Order: sequence, then structure tokens, then C-alpha cells
Amino acid sequence: MNGDPSSTAIARIEAALTRIEAAAARPRSASGADDLTNLQSKHDRLRTAVQDSLEQLDQLIEGAQG
Repeated sequence: MNGDPSSTAIARIEAALTRIEAAAARPRSASGADDLTNLQSKHDRLRTAVQDSLEQLDQLIEGAQG
């Protein structure tokens, strides 16, 4: 590399590509799977809570209508 701006930019781009390729080749960490499991669990709990709330609202509406 002779220090001109174009050569410097190309060298930096190539280095970045090397880092990206290395990161993509690494296996996913267990924490990524744990995060997904936690999100699924939270989603299930939220779904259940919403369903329960809707059932209560239905009962209130039915009771108000007589």
C-alpha cells in the first residue's frame, strides 16, 4: 500500500469484508437461542393474558346486556 487515499480505502474495505466473513462463519452463540426461547415464553404468557382479558370482557358485556 503506497498511502494514496484510494489504496487506503480499498484496504480498509477488504479488511472489513474479512471481518464480516469471519463473523458470518462463526456458529451462533447459545445466548441467541436462549434469547429466542425467552421471547417465545414471553409471547405465550402475553397471549394467555390477552385471551383471559378478552374472555372477562365478553362476560362483562354479556352481563350488561342481560
